[in-house]
Amino acid sequence: MPTLLIADDHPLFREALRGAVQRVLPDARLREAEDVDALYALVDAEPDADLLLLDLNMPGAQGFSALVHLRALHPELPIVMVSAREEPAVMRRALDHGAMGFIPKSADAATLGEAITRVLDGDRWAPAAANAAPAASADEHDAAQRLQGLTPQQFRVLQMLGEGLLNKQIAYELGVSEATIKAHMTAILRKLGASNRTQAVLIAGRLALDPGAVKPQPEEAE
Repeated sequence: MPTLLIADDHPLFREALRGAVQRVLPDARLREAEDVDALYALVDAEPDADLLLLDLNMPGAQGFSALVHLRALHPELPIVMVSAREEPAVMRRALDHGAMGFIPKSADAATLGEAITRVLDGDRWAPAAANAAPAASADEHDAAQRLQGLTPQQFRVLQMLGEGLLNKQIAYELGVSEATIKAHMTAILRKLGASNRTQAVLIAGRLALDPGAVKPQPEEAE
């Protein structure tokens, strides 16, 4: 009995994915998550899952960062990205960062079923246009490699930093002291090879869907 994980913040689309999976694999065991924190907890709780269907625009994640982070923590878990963004370049970037497939949200049930079956059989699946798109840049691959060195908590701190939160706000959200967040920030800067918070956000921003839209955050006084 295969176990499939579905991560999407839209209940209606999770329902559509459930239906597509159940038509192809009626005996499949399905588990779901609606945001990034729930997703990480789910993947940790299901270490032997056979496939993760991951929405590219999950709340709490930026672009391909969740994909990169999960590939580092769970390299044996096949991940298929699902997105309404259907530009060939976006599909190609997902594959370059380790996704086993890319399913457009406009795909019909038959296509969803084919993609899921192919990936469970060990193949990659994506629309043909993805193969003709340019590969992810060297800077983007470099950023992905640096992010892979972060612990789960450091990754969460960096994501919240990218949302513009201050240390005290991050500490409140995570239920830890501000001193703990400052220690995490020191480790994050070291692992990313960044000299300050702005540079760290820009490095992580290379994995955004639209990197040019990432705005540097103001430095925070100690």
